[in-house]
Amino acid sequence: MEDILADPSMTTLHAILADITTLEMDAIVNAANNTLLGGGGVDGAIHRAAGPDLLAECMRLGGCDTGDAKISGGYRLHASHVIHTVGPVWRHGVHGEPELLAGCYRRCLELAVAHRLRSIAFPAISCGAYGYPLRLAVPIAVQTVRSFDALDALDRVVFACASRDVLEAYEAALDEPGQ
Repeated sequence: MEDILADPSMTTLHAILADITTLEMDAIVNAANNTLLGGGGVDGAIHRAAGPDLLAECMRLGGCDTGDAKISGGYRLHASHVIHTVGPVWRHGVHGEPELLAGCYRRCLELAVAHRLRSIAFPAISCGAYGYPLRLAVPIAVQTVRSFDALDALDRVVFACASRDVLEAYEAALDEPGQ
């Protein structure tokens, strides 16, 4: 499903069923851990697909705080850049998780714009091993992207969904006019 805004010169938002490591984008987002040195899930998949040069660069980045993001090269990926962000671990939503999650999306978009990138793909940040409930995380993701001040600097934002249930959640949120 695609959310195309009224003006064709504006950013399009897409939700697709895809392996984020295979996408041809200016940047893909890595749902990383604080070390940026690889891990499980999408983090491990991105590191494996990008090759050892990504790990070498990430070692020089010095880690990343939760809610923040850092950018690296894409190496063997089809994306020219990887934007690494550290989502919050779900602790029942009472430890600033919504704000931290929104911060992840916002910081990734800020880095994309600062580096003059035109397209970016996001995974469902924090919804895997970090346990953030999909039904709560997806509206935050979509709303944060839609309300980003410099969104028109991008041509395309993709929500790369690893499974059909994640895709359906994003499609529903993108169909909501208030989201």
